[in-house]
Amino acid sequence: MIEIFILSLIQGIAEFLPISSSSHLILISKYLEFDNQSLSIDVSLHIGSFLAVIIYFTNDIKNFFKNKIIFYKILLSSLPVMIVGFFLVEFDVINKFRNIETIAWTTLIFGILLYISDKFKADKNIYDNFSYKSVLLIGLMQILSLVPGVSRSGIAITTARLLKFKRAEAAKISFLISIPILGAVSIFGLKNIFLSESIEFTKLNLLSIIISFVFSFLTIKYFLRYIEKFSLNIFVYYRVFLGLVLIILAYL
Repeated sequence: MIEIFILSLIQGIAEFLPISSSSHLILISKYLEFDNQSLSIDVSLHIGSFLAVIIYFTNDIKNFFKNKIIFYKILLSSLPVMIVGFFLVEFDVINKFRNIETIAWTTLIFGILLYISDKFKADKNIYDNFSYKSVLLIGLMQILSLVPGVSRSGIAITTARLLKFKRAEAAKISFLISIPILGAVSIFGLKNIFLSESIEFTKLNLLSIIISFVFSFLTIKYFLRYIEKFSLNIFVYYRVFLGLVLIILAYL
């Protein structure tokens, strides 16, 4: 039970911050020797995050029905990572990246890129400036987030900032693009949960969903408030520090 709470806490906070939820789940489970950390639990944690972003952005989602172009652009931008991710999972390639060496370098390198991107002067917003060029670049760059340590939200925010979107707008783009991505993962996860014959398996996964939802919702709310006033430097410093520590641990 404690393990599930900790994993759900990490997922809820790290999924929407530019620090990589997958890498933190892998690292915490490895060093604390958790028994419950697996791809099925990972999926359940993502379902909680999916429900949180759906509820938080309900009004924006309603507006998509009035502005279908934005809806199509959000969907298009999410497709590359979903398609590539499907094949990586299908051919069991994705597990080859789940190691401390990979996480160490991606955490450091993409932390530095986040810092560089956040120095750009920006005035663009999603409703007026989310062009097909932006859709394509953000969509393609998100493929990199399949590697633990890169961070899906991190690479989306980084790319949006390089394209001169304001901080809050970059974060909003990242959150909205997460809806179809997390939705696809959720469909896969729900199928596994309902087809499972183990009651304990179902209870653990449902508990993961609920706790992950609570922390995801709170993270979205307060992260958006934070970046309205402050830079992304705190996340950069954290990533650089964590990356350097992991490099030392990996190569000692």
